[in-house]
Amino acid sequence: MPNTKSAIRRVRRVKAQTQINRIRKSKYKTAIKKMESLIKNNEKEKAKKYYSKFQSILMQVAKSKVVNKKTAARKISKVSKKIFSKKN
Repeated sequence: MPNTKSAIRRVRRVKAQTQINRIRKSKYKTAIKKMESLIKNNEKEKAKKYYSKFQSILMQVAKSKVVNKKTAARKISKVSKKIFSKKN
């Protein structure tokens, strides 16, 4: 239990921030799952259309430091290779 006034305020702030971070992390995971399902089902045109939104979501989450910036960049890179590669 927090004893000082500032510690009490900090607990309230952390609780609110945890809620926000949970929403952001959920948004991040949902975007990844949606993109993976589009790729898995060979819907490349839909995946290409969704790519910019996907990239935006991942970088927003990385910017707010919910996930590491390099992790988000790695995920984006992996997806772009799958969508835009010349082989398929």
